[in-house]
This record gives sequence, C-alpha cells and structure tokens, in this order.
Amino acid sequence: MTFLWPFMLVLLLLIPVLVVVYLLLQQRRQKYALRYASLSLVKEAMGRGPGWRRHVPPAVFLIALTFMIIGLARPEMETLVPAAEGTIILAIDVSGSMIAEDLQPNRIEAAKSAARAFVEKQPESVQVGVVSFSDNAFVVQPPTDDKEALQSAINRLSYQRGTAIGRGLVAALEAIAEKSGQPSEINLNPEQNSNNNNGAPQPTPMPKGQYQNAIIVLLTDGENNQWPEPVEIAQIAADRGIRVYTVGIGSEEGAIVRIQGRSIRTRLDEQTLRTIAEKTDGVYYNAQTESDLVKVYENLSTNLVLKTDKTEVTAYATAIAVIFSLLAGFLSLMWFNRLP
Repeated sequence: MTFLWPFMLVLLLLIPVLVVVYLLLQQRRQKYALRYASLSLVKEAMGRGPGWRRHVPPAVFLIALTFMIIGLARPEMETLVPAAEGTIILAIDVSGSMIAEDLQPNRIEAAKSAARAFVEKQPESVQVGVVSFSDNAFVVQPPTDDKEALQSAINRLSYQRGTAIGRGLVAALEAIAEKSGQPSEINLNPEQNSNNNNGAPQPTPMPKGQYQNAIIVLLTDGENNQWPEPVEIAQIAADRGIRVYTVGIGSEEGAIVRIQGRSIRTRLDEQTLRTIAEKTDGVYYNAQTESDLVKVYENLSTNLVLKTDKTEVTAYATAIAVIFSLLAGFLSLMWFNRLP
C-alpha cells in the first residue's frame, strides 16, 4: 500500500497519546474510588457496573480514528483492473486477392468499413495503429488515439501485388516495440537468425500465459506467397507476449479475381490463420460477410487482458472508520444508558 499524502500519517502519533490519556484517566478514577470509600454503598445499591465493557467503546473509537487518518493520507493499492489502456495494431491485407467480391463490395472495402467502425468504438485511452501489407509491409499510421488520423489512414489503403503476411506481422511487432520503447528491429535474414551471430540483443521470451498490454489484429485471406513464413513470425510474437487475433476474409470456396489480365481463383487459407492464433494464444475468427466482420471487431474491443494498476481506496478507509464510529456510539448507548 502507498499513500498520495503520506505526511498525514504523522497524525497516527495521536493514537498512542490518546491511549496514555485514557489510562491516566482510569488511574484517576480508581484514586477517587479509594478516597470516597462510602461510594461502595452507592455502587451496591445500583448493582453491577459495566466492568471490562467500559473499555470497549473507547477502543473501537480509536480504531475508527486510525482509519480516518489513513483515509486522510489517501491510500492506494494495487488491484487488477480491465486494461482499458492498450495498443492495438490493425494489420490489414491489401494484396490483389483482397479485391475478390465474395464480400460486398469486395474484401478490402468490407475490411476497411469494419476497421473504421472498430476505431470509432475505442476509448481515448486505447492507442490504435494501422499496418498495410502486400508484398511488403508499412506502418501507415503509428499507434494514436487520433480517430480522424486513423480514419484517413484506413481510407488511403488500396490493393497492391503479392501477399507477405509474415512481413505484416513484423511491421506490427516493430510498431508495438517502438511505442513501448523496446528494441524494435526484427532480423529477417534466415542465416543470421539460425546462427544468431549478428550480435543484436534478443528479448527474453515471456513466460507462457503472460502478455503485454498490446494485441495485433491480422485481417487477411491467409494466402501467403512471400517470405518470411507467417508461423515463424507468430512464434516471435508469442515470445514477446503479443497475442495475434486473426480474421479470415472471404470463403473457402473462394472467388475469381482478374489481376493484370489474368483470372486467379483466391481461397481463404483458414489453416494458416488458425495456427498463427493458436501459437500466440489469440483467437481465429471467420468473417463470411461484411456484417460478420463488424461483429468480429466488436468482440475484439473487449479482449484486452487485465493489468495491475494502483487504485485509490480512500473511500474504503472512510467507510470502515464510519462503521467503527457508529459501533462505538451504539455500544455506549446500550451499555451505559440502560434503564434500571
């Protein structure tokens, strides 16, 4: 427990002072009883006195006073609260296959529409970033709470050639790392990664079940055709405590798209997306229609982890003080104001 106004705790020194004063008053009371011995006759006429019970109300009052002073110091405690704060990276596929029309008007426009609705739902305490990827990946909007900037970034997305899901994940991870002030570069050279001789500091993998306060929402049809392998990058995300929620766009039957004069059938690769989600302890969602896609984003807004945060508990200390004060008064009335 910590205190916002710790200097108020000095008032706790009053408690032992009051205890000493009370003990002195009790000694004085005994002296008067000895001085006026005839009072014993009056005592016999009135019956048994309160005895030890006369000490209870003052003790309860001192407990109440202690909690009053603690309340004045404004105590704080670490509690688990929903992580309203957080970072969400929307990694959106803008490859040629995303112009397929099995979602209306097409996959990419349906994805953009749902992304805009998702951004509008987020509280100001949540930072959202946007990554676009095709044969390469770019952070088109670093994490921000500026919804107008996010909407503009989403509106600017247009389809390109190739699909490199792994690069999209890398760009998202680097955006999260840069936001949190951690080393952001992820080496994609397979020889250096296998030998690990490049001398670059490697983050210590987080224990399983512990996560950063950030997630990646990967929105794609899953048809990867570029290096690096998405599942390998998903393992890096898992080591960093970043969960990846994958959203499959389109249908397993697929649709035919015309790119540069060629007709190509594009299908949803659910297996890859499920594997990415499972590796990072995320969740895979299938979006068959634009309305399904919107529902997916609505669910994602409540999927941030709990975090430890400091909460002021002055109200609780005050409530306890009031309860003990009332108890002290009640006991005084019951024990010392009885009718004969």
